[in-house]
Amino acid sequence: MNLPELGAFLRTRRDRIRPAEVGLPQGPRRRVPGLRREEVAQLAGLSADYYTELERGSVKNGVQPSAQTLAALARALRLNGDERDHLFHLAERPVPPSAHGPSAHVQPALLGLLDRLSSTPARVITDLHETLVENDLAVALLGRSPAHRGPAAGFVYRWFTDPRAREIYPPEDHPHHSRVFVADLQAAAARRGRDTQVARMIAALRRGQEFADLWDTHDVAVRRMDRKRIVHPLLGVIELDCHNLLSEDGRQRLLWFTAPPGSPGAEQLELLSVVGTQELSVPEGTAPGRPSTTEPGSRH
Repeated sequence: MNLPELGAFLRTRRDRIRPAEVGLPQGPRRRVPGLRREEVAQLAGLSADYYTELERGSVKNGVQPSAQTLAALARALRLNGDERDHLFHLAERPVPPSAHGPSAHVQPALLGLLDRLSSTPARVITDLHETLVENDLAVALLGRSPAHRGPAAGFVYRWFTDPRAREIYPPEDHPHHSRVFVADLQAAAARRGRDTQVARMIAALRRGQEFADLWDTHDVAVRRMDRKRIVHPLLGVIELDCHNLLSEDGRQRLLWFTAPPGSPGAEQLELLSVVGTQELSVPEGTAPGRPSTTEPGSRH
């Protein structure tokens, strides 16, 4: 592991980012144009001391960043695809498969908006409904999903293959969500063209009668806004508006939840910010009370 080069690379990436780009105040006494070390640590969910040792390239203290830490730093520092791969190479870690391809890295515009949505549950997902990044309130509302690769990384795939994935919505709402997911997937499949990943996923899903029947209707509708009732383990059923802002190429979307002022949903969202994730180690598509993984979630 080339710790000196790794530290130098992190330092140069930190210096080029302005606080306003990541939703931080400029402050009157800032002596550096870029981010402070403690600010990078905060954005990446690391301790300031650990990040400082990492940037200093301290060999004697045995700093060994994990793949999860590297991915968090790549997001915090707004690294592009080549830069993220370089970060993994410097740390002598295998570059994750998800670090390749047009949907692997969160588009800066969407990430910038996500940073500013600190008071509402929000996340960035791909057009196959794979979660790329999310804020704490999204985890508190939707829980964390199991770590999956391949088709199962997408919530749409799990919706039709794992009954536990449906526990987030009341049973009477399931037919509606099935129709919405399939119509949205029709649009994504056409947009991606001859994409083998999508073709394999659709072929696998067509083995199920419900999906096959809905797919054969050829209904197409990109999901942009929906009214949802979400089953929360502590707060009960929360009725919210779900908004989607699509990237220019349609491969990613910013998804966030709101409720009309004064409505029960608005009151429950306020409680959610207090309750947070305490006692909510609930993986996506898993009944309340079962243990959770620690990977980013994709319940929506």
